[in-house]
Amino acid sequence: MKFKLIYPKWAKLARQTEFHLPPHGPVVFAATLPEDVTVSFCDENLQAIDFDEEVDFVGISMMLTIQVKRGWEIADTYRRRGVKVIFGGIATMLHAEETMAHADAVFLGEAEGRMEEVLADFRAGRLKPCYDYLDNRPDIALVGPARRDILNRPLYNHKGVQMVDLVHASRGCRFNCYPCAVSYLGGRVFRPRPIDRAVAEMAAIDNNRLFIVDNSLAQDSDWERELFREMIPLKKSWCSHPIEDKPEILDLAAQAGAWYVYQAVFDTSDYIRERIRRYHDHGIMVEGTILLGLDSHTEDYIKRFIDFLLEIELDLAEFTVLTPFPHTKAYEELSREGRILTHDWDRYSADRVVYRPRHMSAERLEELLHYAWSTFYRDEPQHIKMAKLFKRVVQREMANDTFRPRQRSLAGQSFGRPLHRDEGNTLPG
Repeated sequence: MKFKLIYPKWAKLARQTEFHLPPHGPVVFAATLPEDVTVSFCDENLQAIDFDEEVDFVGISMMLTIQVKRGWEIADTYRRRGVKVIFGGIATMLHAEETMAHADAVFLGEAEGRMEEVLADFRAGRLKPCYDYLDNRPDIALVGPARRDILNRPLYNHKGVQMVDLVHASRGCRFNCYPCAVSYLGGRVFRPRPIDRAVAEMAAIDNNRLFIVDNSLAQDSDWERELFREMIPLKKSWCSHPIEDKPEILDLAAQAGAWYVYQAVFDTSDYIRERIRRYHDHGIMVEGTILLGLDSHTEDYIKRFIDFLLEIELDLAEFTVLTPFPHTKAYEELSREGRILTHDWDRYSADRVVYRPRHMSAERLEELLHYAWSTFYRDEPQHIKMAKLFKRVVQREMANDTFRPRQRSLAGQSFGRPLHRDEGNTLPG
């Protein structure tokens, strides 16, 4: 069987550096397909779709809400040609009912151990409209190494530099943050992969720079300690979302190669100030993920907030506005209050205001978003801060004798991540 897997194109934020990381969802899904299935992959952000290619079955993997309308267009094109289409991925789960109108089948949930059933139904001509496993999650031990072999690796080099590879060590999240859909998608129970398997996958990746995409590593102290101890011999450099704020754990993370973290900065408290200082004390750089537009945010507060970010010496900052993605507490509350202004999913990019803020107009909040970017990077431009971030990892690699010429960078290179990996606007601290 020839199975074509497609990742629809999506627009970057206006202030983001234009680069593309190897996507994680498609390669994790591809690992769940039986060996008799031949998989080809097209990342439409980097290559055109060949609609004339002979295929038996098409899968469309959608991570972001801003991919869904394009995903529907692609599916409609294939279905007019008589090709069956199945959808999966985070955005499919958030927009399942609408997506079903453009699909022969949608898959909701985690695919390990389930694709044999789907493919048997396809071969028998009896595809179900919906395979719903959202509340019936597989054994986490079934998660195998992602199929990175389906990627066209040179396409993901940026100015001759190999980008970070994405990997995960756990699923689920015990937090339930206001703007985030992870508790709906992966459940409120933290489910770590067997550490030996997760570390073995990291070791096998032919890249010394990784992005551990787990929603938060700060969920189980004993697990974190063991994971980081096992990672130390790998001599990888990696970034992640929050690490637990305990000296022993931060020290182990640094020994294991923690390069920098994406840390939600959600207020101007001493806790946040000290949180950032402790990362820095352990040699871990910090990119603050800053969400503007909460009901407590006035115009004056946002301006004071930006001043605070400069005071605590964040290494980088990425600013977004609250975006009420479906199946979040934000969406439920703003819908109930009649404050959502549009359901044009192309506008759900986290840099456009699609709801009515409490203390200002939507237009004013967008102006303050631009103010935040400009003010934070006024004295030291973004590309200079990014160059410092990269210099740190090169120094680490040279000290570990793991620096590779093919990973050499131009000044100003960024190794950030695509926004809204989990369709959330903030992360637990």
